[in-house]
Amino acid sequence: MPPASLSLSVIRDIPLVRTGDDLAAIILQAMSSCGHEFENNDIIAIAQKIVSKAQGRIVNLAEVTPSKEAVRLAREINKDPRQIELVLTESKSVIACKPGVIIVEHHTGVILANAGIDHSNVSADSEGEYVSLLPEDSNRSAGDIKQAIESRCGKKIGVLITDSIGRPWRLGTTGIALGSAGILPLRDLRGNRDMFGHELMVSETADADSLASAACLLMGEADNATPVVLIRGFECIDTQLDSRQLLRPEKEDLFR
Repeated sequence: MPPASLSLSVIRDIPLVRTGDDLAAIILQAMSSCGHEFENNDIIAIAQKIVSKAQGRIVNLAEVTPSKEAVRLAREINKDPRQIELVLTESKSVIACKPGVIIVEHHTGVILANAGIDHSNVSADSEGEYVSLLPEDSNRSAGDIKQAIESRCGKKIGVLITDSIGRPWRLGTTGIALGSAGILPLRDLRGNRDMFGHELMVSETADADSLASAACLLMGEADNATPVVLIRGFECIDTQLDSRQLLRPEKEDLFR
């Protein structure tokens, strides 16, 4: 059954994250500063950007040499060839492109614009042009953070690593779960009955994405500096399934 209510709280006092930082320790310290303690079934949503920073997934464009293919494609879509070189390096394949945007399948299987490479909220260093790359494996990162927090607080929790992406047919971005641990990502309702007794034939709900999207409302996209959100009221599951369960197989994808 879905929860009767949910609560979401911004965890403030998260410092600027740098390469090698212990995110579990940072989150626990910030929780304490906010007067929170972890409870069983809490879910912590973490913005992808600080995970990437902690893992050193930050690149100075001044140090990137674009290939001929990157230069050709960048000229075609009016983008920085150095960034396009990173996009191609981070991707399995190019799905579509037009002036100003390139849609690719990231090595992790997620389809998104620019391979998730982003200039915003990356570095205050005025001497370089820095961009962030997605974590190499957001699900593994979520699992590692979950294990580290649980070992220190003694509670069973879930972890989401979130990002914002655009969607076909609709304007604006919405949050998704790039990575998850301890949460059933996809709830299969097929075989259940609706309120009039009709059998549900195709109903599946992307619970991890829904939770991530709710958390992203509080995280913001600009100078909010609130990359961590505590979610309460949703049951965590001792599951090995993660956000890869949400990826639509290519043979079922109407856009490829």
